[in-house]
Amino acid sequence: MLEFHTLDVFTTRAFTGNPLAVVLGADGLTTAQMQTIAREFNLSETIFVMAPRDPAHRARVRIFFPTAEIPFAGHPTIGCAVLLAGMDAGPGDFEAHLVLEEEAGLVPVIVWRRGAVTEAEFTAPVIPHGTEGRVHSSLADALGIGAGEIGFGAHRPGIWQGGPRFLYVPVESLDVLARARAMQPHWDAVMAAAGVDSAYLYTPGGDCDFRARMFSPTAGIPEDPATGSATAILAAQLMASGALREGEARFHLRQGVEMGRPSDLHMTVEVAAGAIRAIRIRGAAVALSEGRIAIPEA
Repeated sequence: MLEFHTLDVFTTRAFTGNPLAVVLGADGLTTAQMQTIAREFNLSETIFVMAPRDPAHRARVRIFFPTAEIPFAGHPTIGCAVLLAGMDAGPGDFEAHLVLEEEAGLVPVIVWRRGAVTEAEFTAPVIPHGTEGRVHSSLADALGIGAGEIGFGAHRPGIWQGGPRFLYVPVESLDVLARARAMQPHWDAVMAAAGVDSAYLYTPGGDCDFRARMFSPTAGIPEDPATGSATAILAAQLMASGALREGEARFHLRQGVEMGRPSDLHMTVEVAAGAIRAIRIRGAAVALSEGRIAIPEA
């Protein structure tokens, strides 16, 4: 049997935010066994914790959708770091610096607890960049919205990668965002043309800088309440849209509102000499459950 914990991430309130399963002591598991456990939890992501390759780091981790492994993801990074740092520190306030070895690279994380709230901020392991793929002419039909409802200001759809890759779709209003859906058969054609399995929609928010939704039904995630990796890669989309200037910019994003699981994500982007130099994502996490799970047959 393996020890596991579940947390809600990018929130300070249980039963909101994005649920995460963290499986400890996973060193002896095969890839197939990890995938089986992730499918059993059936959450958007499950993270498996192993001994680090470098003893200076806190842990090596692998992250799985219900259907496949991914090299990096934000809410598993935040939730896992909060859990491990809290276990190391015990009760009371603390601040800890740790490094997680993810498939996409080393991810530095700062974790702190102040009173009842524990937060973490990670630095993205990859500066996002453009990638192959095209925006299909059926994009509006794939989202169940009008073609004229896509875009606002200088923001236009784009495809960006920073470990995982996403199709970014700015929409003109919160009403359009609320009406959007993944619609077949157009959805598959749009995903194939873009070379992705996920679309991240965003628009200016009334109580935040941007409100967002992320659809990834072909990866087993009809909709994700909070997507830290897509938020980090959004920096490249904002750069291309002229929303970033020299120096440091901070953004508050909300996601999962339409699902009844509101999530708060905070992004800091550092720009120097016209290029993105660093991206940091911050959020809170709360413990929800713990237990033991059987090891699948190899």
